[in-house]
Amino acid sequence: MAPTNGQYLVHATIHPEQSERISDDRVRVLVVDDHVDFRAALRDLVAAVPRFVLVGQAGSGEEALEAVDRLAPQFVLMDIMLPGMSGIAAGQAILTAHPGTVVVLISINDPAGYVEAEDLCPPIGCARKQDLRPESLDQMWETLHT
Repeated sequence: MAPTNGQYLVHATIHPEQSERISDDRVRVLVVDDHVDFRAALRDLVAAVPRFVLVGQAGSGEEALEAVDRLAPQFVLMDIMLPGMSGIAAGQAILTAHPGTVVVLISINDPAGYVEAEDLCPPIGCARKQDLRPESLDQMWETLHT
């Protein structure tokens, strides 16, 4: 539920003192989707990849920017169609501020249909929500991170 002032809350699943206990070889993941139920499915998906650790979640592009600044994820799974700032705009802003971050835009429809070719420069990836599996997330990370 959004507060009455129109701001959304970022819900981190790991407290700062806990992040020190995450081994350096774990990939820090942020999930971004405006549908709470789908965010839960993404959390389960991330948990199914042994080398991934969920560091937070967000429900809008603006929340995603704040969460990336605060939580420093390495991998961001983000819906294209978000309220306010779109996933495409948020992804570009994340990559400008944090060029080493891998951003994968997701959608029920083919994400490439929403994104111009010049927006697909690495490390932005695209995937259909229904095609996401633990193996495909792991493969996207391997392909897109430098």
